[in-house]
Amino acid sequence: MRLPLQITARDLELSPNVEQLIREEVEKLESFYERLTGCRVLVETAHRYPTGERVHYNVRIDLTVPGAELVIKRQPHPDLWTAIQRAFDAARRRLQDRARRRRGDVKAKSDAPTGRVGRLFPYEG
Repeated sequence: MRLPLQITARDLELSPNVEQLIREEVEKLESFYERLTGCRVLVETAHRYPTGERVHYNVRIDLTVPGAELVIKRQPHPDLWTAIQRAFDAARRRLQDRARRRRGDVKAKSDAPTGRVGRLFPYEG
């Protein structure tokens, strides 16, 4: 990756274990899709109830590849590890789709069928 990994946390403090998990997931993406040039990961609390007992986490991943920037954002989840895993699974699928399109493995849309309308009976008139 040309640009360094950026990990940002909003409204929470990330533990070293969570940061290590994110770094490992990004390394997997790099080994899977070698054309990855940049990655930014944002982890934030989406909902915090007034009692403070239940928190949902959002994970957003911005991937930079040649010619495009892919943004992955999943639904909030109450478990931080699960939210991270789901976001990186979605990122992996998005990169797989991009790789398939670049290789030409995806079927191209065929043109609309063309035809000619002919008459069954000669015109009498």
